[in-house]
Amino acid sequence: MLKKIFIAVVILSFGFSLCAAADLMKLPAPQLDSGKNLMRALKDRKSDRAFSPKQLPVNVLSNMLWAACGINRPKDGKRTVPSAMNRQSIDVYVATANGLFLYEPKGHVLKPIINQDIRALTGKQSFVAEAPVTLIYVADFKKLGSITDEEKIFYSAADTGFIGENVYLFCASEGLATVVRGSIDRESLAKAMKLTDNQKIILAQTVGYPKE
Repeated sequence: MLKKIFIAVVILSFGFSLCAAADLMKLPAPQLDSGKNLMRALKDRKSDRAFSPKQLPVNVLSNMLWAACGINRPKDGKRTVPSAMNRQSIDVYVATANGLFLYEPKGHVLKPIINQDIRALTGKQSFVAEAPVTLIYVADFKKLGSITDEEKIFYSAADTGFIGENVYLFCASEGLATVVRGSIDRESLAKAMKLTDNQKIILAQTVGYPKE
């Protein structure tokens, strides 16, 4: 019953539609003709640390997640970012006031994880608790196979950087504020997210409208 109430609240708040699976929320198709051109986005790319609490519309959230690591070549499932050995080891979690979600590029859906607001745990800066969205980049070392731990850390950091920069450019294109952050109590956040020992938090990235 609580799970159904949680899903209903999210639908009312963001306008999501349900997939066939009751625990997945279908995002609208990405709008590929929106935003500024690449050179203008590069010119405007920057880090911001002051955010409005205004929620992001569902179409903006959808476009951002697709830009981050969505599938841009449906025939082979490849994405908008490169990935070491094509292992796709980085998962993007989305922390909002309505709870924590996992973005699943296949199907372009959000999977509810927990119905608690854990934004305050996503960083040590005061603004993280009020900004509407924080993306949490989590490496799943199991997906990287039998390479060394040093290689797993290196490839995970590189892959996270690609995703984070895509989000930066999307935000510059759409007039949003964003900042990528490493100052995190990873142990406390991982516990709240119910991560396994093979899952490692790499970075977090806060996104919202600029503070007026």
